[in-house]
Amino acid sequence: MPDFAQARRTMVESQLRTFDVTDRAVLAAALDVPRERFMPAGHEGLAYVDRIVPVRGPAGTTRFLLAPMILARLIQALDLAPGARVLDVAGGTGYAAALMAAMGAEVTSLEDEGFRLPGAAFPDGIVRRSGPVAEGCPDLAPFDAILINGAVEERPAGLLAQLADGGRLGCLRRDGRAGRAMLYVRTAGISEAVLFDAPSPVLPEFAAEPAFVF
Repeated sequence: MPDFAQARRTMVESQLRTFDVTDRAVLAAALDVPRERFMPAGHEGLAYVDRIVPVRGPAGTTRFLLAPMILARLIQALDLAPGARVLDVAGGTGYAAALMAAMGAEVTSLEDEGFRLPGAAFPDGIVRRSGPVAEGCPDLAPFDAILINGAVEERPAGLLAQLADGGRLGCLRRDGRAGRAMLYVRTAGISEAVLFDAPSPVLPEFAAEPAFVF
């Protein structure tokens, strides 16, 4: 049996801290939340490896467990305060939602109707909603923060409209072959900033429409 607790400590020290994750609440949550419980069955041994893990749902939908250091940096950029209202989009098995809930956020997890894995270890207190992930949860908006667990190819306008004033949205963005972690902030308008380069698996719901060619 792998020593998951030791692997978790090693992940925090060797991956997160060395990738400029300094927020104490993020580091504490990463130490407390057992990532192996959110892995696809039979892949628990990959829980603390520095890689993106694809997760295929019962209806064929693919989701992604982002590499720990990528996810931690994205959550850190959201600058979550206890009680922050957060929408976790396309979170698959729920690891990101669990991390943010451990930080004291009030988390709503939005997933596709067909993506509910048996045994997914969602903690108590996380609101689970089903529906088209690109549409968000307008009835629960505004949110202080939104996290998209994967890449978009175009600005996620529908979700950005659901941010509160000063709210932040973190995601990956694919531009051709380049992938970047992005932070969008709603003030008078929407500002955006590149956080760091990152591999960017595109979520099907956020893929650009194919250009029409004569």
